[in-house]
Amino acid sequence: MKISELVLWLKNKVKQAGAKGIVFGLSGGVDSAVVAALVKKAVGNNHLALLLPCHSSGHSLDDASLMVKRFKLKSKIIDLTATFDQMIKIMPKGNDLARANLKPRLRMMTLYYFANNLNYLVCGTGNYSECMIGYFTKYGDGGVDILPIADMLKRDVRKLAKELNIPDKIIQKTPTADLWHGQTDEQEMGLSYDELDCILSCIEQGKKCAVPRAKINKVKKMIKASEHKRVFPEIYRINQKLKTKS
Repeated sequence: MKISELVLWLKNKVKQAGAKGIVFGLSGGVDSAVVAALVKKAVGNNHLALLLPCHSSGHSLDDASLMVKRFKLKSKIIDLTATFDQMIKIMPKGNDLARANLKPRLRMMTLYYFANNLNYLVCGTGNYSECMIGYFTKYGDGGVDILPIADMLKRDVRKLAKELNIPDKIIQKTPTADLWHGQTDEQEMGLSYDELDCILSCIEQGKKCAVPRAKINKVKKMIKASEHKRVFPEIYRINQKLKTKS
């Protein structure tokens, strides 16, 4: 995939929507860094990078700030920590996942608040590896208008990051959604991105994979279980039943 093709695609999506620009969340990870660089090339200064800490590690904010300086991004910091804490107080007790998923959903609401005000599109930062196994929060980081890198494996995103001159510190850092202290993507998924990318490639090409069978089966189950996250909500088709009867 050429950078120029991705940039043109972004330009066309903004034009087709009658929007004025693009807003996106900047986490400090390689995926959002790549999106930031692409968006800047596509719409120039008609963009907004939102840094949305919510009990986040200082490293995440530092790396996001590094991107802002390196690419001269228009940015704003909205600290959602107090909002999150208040919601936890008024909600009945929930499990770890329920609490953790509040964070990306609060971020989604914030992104759309700015998008509505500015007539911008919300650009997501999910890659193919994560999208296929459902490693994203429904109506959280999955609640966006466009997904420029969602057809790229994690390894391909890293290659693109090098072409875009993303800082090595960001490319090489351990991937984390920063949902809780010490959390990492690979630990939560139960396999590495290299293994996941290999499995997904082999499944698509119908080839054998050098990854243990148990992990291959796990990925297949994750793909099937997360199908509902990749499609529009199912509709009970009354009109279709009428057509069938006639």
